[in-house]
Amino acid sequence: MSEKVTDLRSAIALLQGIEGQLVETDVPVEPHAELSGVYRHVGAGGTVMRPTQEGPAMIFNSVNGHPDARVLIGLLSSRKRVGYLLDEKPENLGKLLNKAVQAPIAPVVVPNSEAPCQEVVHLATDPDFDIRKLVPAPTNTEEDAGPYITLGMCYASDPETGDSDVTIHRLCLQSRDEISMYFVPGARHLEVFRQKAEAAGKPLPISLSIGVDPAIEIAACFEPPTTPLGYNELGAAGGIRGEAVKLTRCLTIDECCIANAEYVIEGELIPGARCREDQNTNTGKAMPEFPGYTGPANPSLPVIKVKAVTTRKNPIMQTCIGPSEEHVSMAGIPTEASIMAMVDKAMPGKLRNVYCASCGGGKYVAVLQFQKTVPSDEGRQRQAALLAFSAFSELKHVFLVDEDVDPFDLSDVIWAMTTRFQADVDLITIPGVRCHPLDPSNDPAYSPSIRDRGISCKAIFDCTVPFDQKDRFQRCKFKDVDPAHWVPELFQ
Repeated sequence: MSEKVTDLRSAIALLQGIEGQLVETDVPVEPHAELSGVYRHVGAGGTVMRPTQEGPAMIFNSVNGHPDARVLIGLLSSRKRVGYLLDEKPENLGKLLNKAVQAPIAPVVVPNSEAPCQEVVHLATDPDFDIRKLVPAPTNTEEDAGPYITLGMCYASDPETGDSDVTIHRLCLQSRDEISMYFVPGARHLEVFRQKAEAAGKPLPISLSIGVDPAIEIAACFEPPTTPLGYNELGAAGGIRGEAVKLTRCLTIDECCIANAEYVIEGELIPGARCREDQNTNTGKAMPEFPGYTGPANPSLPVIKVKAVTTRKNPIMQTCIGPSEEHVSMAGIPTEASIMAMVDKAMPGKLRNVYCASCGGGKYVAVLQFQKTVPSDEGRQRQAALLAFSAFSELKHVFLVDEDVDPFDLSDVIWAMTTRFQADVDLITIPGVRCHPLDPSNDPAYSPSIRDRGISCKAIFDCTVPFDQKDRFQRCKFKDVDPAHWVPELFQ
């Protein structure tokens, strides 16, 4: 690539040089529901209700109520575009992340004078301070509990060990200096840090960096067991780029932030402080989540007390639509890497590739391309599926396909299911396993067999050919030619 991506601005510059990957508009837009409503048609994809499509990222240059702001949406809402941004073929992104997480490069701290994120400083002690005016956070729908920061890199440290971590959370602007923070139970390291600080009666310093190198946004979505407690995912981002992520010290709290972020919010999680997520709207809804449904507003969430907002000059706000393809990229690609690592340790060379599909929001559905080369490989494909569930607890369905099936083409996967799958012998169900609370079917109201919200019946769809019958399932063999000789304009 001609442009080296090190931050959000260099990522934008790269896409500006690639046809069809970025569009801009000067037409004024309302941040409340309208901005996301527009992008739904332009390029949201994912589990967004149709009509939607995969399309370019989009910059809104005129946002009502924020005269100096621009908002970027959909940066990662295309696997092809993620490939451009990480300088890797789309089908090899999981492999790239697998290498990066196993060879991390630790972040470094640079002086404040070298941190573009602190070019402009707004302190909460200023009587005119209001995060709702300073941070142009949109709402996805008219039912949202409030404006949400959807791509805030939340950075905090263990108050006992000093280990730091970065994750992405649901962050709702609640007042001039308060933000609610949602934690999926048992799924994030920062929740452990928060609980330790609260048990000691102390606030937990936390920084929220918005508008960063997309390598950081994707690496931040790794989860245990691939990145256990004590593993800082910024190291994996460094591994992707081959150089350390730059941090700098915050100005009002004892914590670091990402030095080249567009926006940084500095604050503290206050012990014992809680608020109702929809206290300003009373809609009963939070925001659209990755399964394609709007999550219920939480009645009691931890609160961040904001101390300051710092920005670059002329900052660019970055946001995403909750159920869009952007979530698939951020959650799914690290999950692919985690599954590859787990299976390859147990049976090296058998797993050819993994795709965490859009229909599962990058979390619920994985397609494993498995190669059987000897008779004793029969049955190992199902062992690989069990390992995938171990690698990623929120996974619900695993589809197993042979090496002649493209795991990234769901039509090809369903073809394999149609011609290589019999439900009475090839469907393996695993009931009563903890999954994810945002799937509305994972609830006792759906079935009396489900004992608690978030418990699921997981399933393996073995769409592979039995090894001793491979000769009966040969796909049609077409002549291998270079089509560019005949239609070069289509195959450049």
